[in-house]
Amino acid sequence: MSNDGCDIQPMERLSLDAAELMRAYPPRIRHRNKLAVFEIALPHGAEPGGRIEYSRWAPVPLPETVPVRRALDITVAKPGFYDYQPHLSPPGMEWHVNFADPDLFVAYGSGLFAQDEMMCAEHPVLGSVREAVLERFASALTEEDGQPTPVLVAGAERRCRIDTSPDLAAGRPEGLYGRRFAAADLETVRRATVPIVPPTITNVLAIAAPSYGHGRYTPEEIQQILLTAFTGFLVARLESERLAGETVPVAVHTGFWGCGAFGGNRLLMTILQILAAAMAGLDALVYFTADAAGGNDFRTAVQLLRERVALEDAVPLAEVMKAVEGLGLRWGTSDGN
Repeated sequence: MSNDGCDIQPMERLSLDAAELMRAYPPRIRHRNKLAVFEIALPHGAEPGGRIEYSRWAPVPLPETVPVRRALDITVAKPGFYDYQPHLSPPGMEWHVNFADPDLFVAYGSGLFAQDEMMCAEHPVLGSVREAVLERFASALTEEDGQPTPVLVAGAERRCRIDTSPDLAAGRPEGLYGRRFAAADLETVRRATVPIVPPTITNVLAIAAPSYGHGRYTPEEIQQILLTAFTGFLVARLESERLAGETVPVAVHTGFWGCGAFGGNRLLMTILQILAAAMAGLDALVYFTADAAGGNDFRTAVQLLRERVALEDAVPLAEVMKAVEGLGLRWGTSDGN
């Protein structure tokens, strides 16, 4: 299998009218606060528009060299969290990383509200995607038998925006992120949820990071993270070309993937995503750094890359892996969300 895309095909594919998809596979929302958000996003009688393109992909072997210099050139840091604003001019295509569980969108209807579940709440058709995939393929996975199987969902409407920031006057003194969402009262959730009219369109890349490790990262863990990010970024580029009918610029929006509930190390996950973006041939990696501490972590990761890895256009993969392993980075702890 080559990495130029000529013979890389998805394991699964569905192309569905969004309204028909939601009618046939309505989301199964179990928590009252999620239901309140859904009713604002899709008030009575409303239906999502457009077409959903779902695909699931097998891992693609890593290339033998890494364009380290280009990796740094194409990476752009942005403070805050996903704003869903385009980075490229048309006809460029943009994808947003969903910090997925190995079981695709598994908690969309529950009271959980980390990055994965928040994306599903703002893009309610993603719940229907999960239900359809479960019926058609018997499982909905972003990882299988210990190997990454990234999922792409193109064409999902973002129908509302949920403000999770702390706001005492709005009844959320500690915000709504994570477990605070389920504990909030209905009116607080409704006040925080603003419909987007007309809705915008998001292309979603769902990849699962490793979770709940401890101690120093092993070479195998580092390679698995790089393989997951590389495969996800590569197939996003290939799918962009298929959907556009031509070669187009491609950007992926991401952040501290796997560094919340899963306990990943921010420096390592940043370094590996930056490298994977260039290996996959992306035109831009837009990296959301959350807050001031996140901005510092991002800059530290970039500085480590500059100091420890040759800033060349074709550094042998083995050399890059040895340098990253030599950093001795260790697992963090779960944030409990």
